Amino acid sequence: MSYAMTSTPKMIALVGNPNCGKTALFNLLTGARQKVANYAGVTVERKIGTLHLGGGQTVSVVDLPGSYSMNPSTPDERVMMEVITGQRAGEAAPDAIVAVVDATNLRMNLRLVLELARLGKPLIVALNMADVARANGLNIDVQLLSRELGCPVVATVAVKHNGHASLLAQLEIQLADLPVAGSPETLPPGALDEVNSFPEPLSAAELQMRVRRILSKVAPRVPKLARFQYRLDAVVMHPVWGLVLLATVLFLIFQAVFSWATVPMDAIKFAVEATGDWINGHMGDGPLRSLLVDGVVAGVGGVLVFLPQILILFFFILLLEDSGYLPRAAFLLDNLMGKVGLSGRAFIPLLSSFACAIPGIMATRTISNWKDRLATIMVAPLMTCSARLPVYALLIGAFVPARQVGWFDLRGLTLFGLYIAGVISAMAVAWFFKRVWMKSHYQPLMLELPPYRKPNLRNLWLGLWERVSIFMHRVGGIIFSLMVILWFFSTFPGPPAGWTEAQGPAIQYSLAGMLGRALEVVFAPIGFNWQISIALVPGLAAREVAVGALGTVYSLSAADSNAADSLAPVISQGWSLATAYSLLAWYVFAPQCLSTLAVVRRETNSWKYPLIMAGYLFALAYVAAFATYRITLAFQGLGG
Repeated sequence: MSYAMTSTPKMIALVGNPNCGKTALFNLLTGARQKVANYAGVTVERKIGTLHLGGGQTVSVVDLPGSYSMNPSTPDERVMMEVITGQRAGEAAPDAIVAVVDATNLRMNLRLVLELARLGKPLIVALNMADVARANGLNIDVQLLSRELGCPVVATVAVKHNGHASLLAQLEIQLADLPVAGSPETLPPGALDEVNSFPEPLSAAELQMRVRRILSKVAPRVPKLARFQYRLDAVVMHPVWGLVLLATVLFLIFQAVFSWATVPMDAIKFAVEATGDWINGHMGDGPLRSLLVDGVVAGVGGVLVFLPQILILFFFILLLEDSGYLPRAAFLLDNLMGKVGLSGRAFIPLLSSFACAIPGIMATRTISNWKDRLATIMVAPLMTCSARLPVYALLIGAFVPARQVGWFDLRGLTLFGLYIAGVISAMAVAWFFKRVWMKSHYQPLMLELPPYRKPNLRNLWLGLWERVSIFMHRVGGIIFSLMVILWFFSTFPGPPAGWTEAQGPAIQYSLAGMLGRALEVVFAPIGFNWQISIALVPGLAAREVAVGALGTVYSLSAADSNAADSLAPVISQGWSLATAYSLLAWYVFAPQCLSTLAVVRRETNSWKYPLIMAGYLFALAYVAAFATYRITLAFQGLGG
């Protein structure tokens, strides 16, 4: 019997425990030929890339979420199981599975491999970090392991340029024997049911017994963890010195954000100003020149200048993650977080929220207890996301003098203080939520600690490149669009006939000017003028847009076209110190961008929680800004 076949590329799925090097191997296989999205119907991230094998064969590679078992207990594990068994509607099952195994931790990793082997699908085991295992004195009989598992086993080193050569060779052999994939609609009756059926899961005791038996054969002499790792953990995990070390590391990171970024930021500022001057010199006066100079260059360029600081922050986060330090920080903070009602498992989602609240909220899927997960979701926006950094950097650069306090930079100290304020606020809100609103008991954290590793430059580069791509996509997409819209609303309708500059800037007669004047009534008690009030509106879509919006508004407000080339000097002369501090306090609690609220809606399946989030953040932001503004004015009055 014959049936129609398609010529779609064959697909392989990478499956493995968390921290096994699976994503590093995925990056090595696919390079830059990858895209990131979510699985249909859930907020579980999927990474898909393209692999080119010999003979011109193209293979689709899917990096599945890290999982410990085929018996799912989290959304990540459920998605993994559904994908590899072909149970996700509209998504074909992979033609083959590559089980990525941490060679230094076979006892934990082999349990998942034994479950995968029972599916009867083509399976290859990638014995990753084989070089680290050998360096630790762990000698694994690869051929014997292959016979025990009943599938090919190859050694890989995902952090080396050619560390996947054996895997590529085995994939060519394995995939050459497979038929071309067919679409589910063209398969014979009953074929899909046969594909989707799989054996009952093994019990944990039976799995552990089989793993011990295999290890006794293939690696009879398993060395103990190197002594220096124990000594290092004695300091890193110490309840006092460990916290001191963590605070020191974070403090130095924020110092570097300002001190290292000066040169590249100055270069970008020069390029932005030169672009504006070139357009002014080569175009006649008119709406198009105003759009390009006052809208695009002033708006987008005002955000782009902060890219170096964002990259420096992410460089250190990726460095700590790749080294194995972050899980230890989670354990270290577990007891402290437990005092405010959060599990130590919330540390990773909250740390992710320093980049953006969206992946941080999505990362709460690993928290099994619903109340713990909800509390983490509700406080994740209080972590200082990278979108706040442009606002902080602008205000600190304009109002905090560039001077040394001992060995440290005053601006770096100020930035560190703002981040600490966000953390303390999150802990206080979490305490309120867990003790007053949704009462629940503390659950200790259980997490596998990976060995310390030397950070890989390739992984760091790919991580930074991914962040640059995301940032530039936002600059070229939502930020550019908002700047054009803001320019339009800030330009039309024009001032009345007979208007002169002595009557005030033309923007006051525009739609944006009218909106700013109306909002100024609400925000005047906390020291915000109508320009700031305008900038807060597009900032609802993306916080960093507020800086570009200020650039656009002040460019259109300036009598001299060159007066707003650099925003910092303009606001340092036009704003009071109390207004600047008030805006900083506002952005510690600033209401979330709309996309974050939409993610909260998807994760909680209710509009109740995003509305509560938006309401309490607005209230906290207003109260904090009001108190900061009034206290600063009072101190200035005493000093004057």
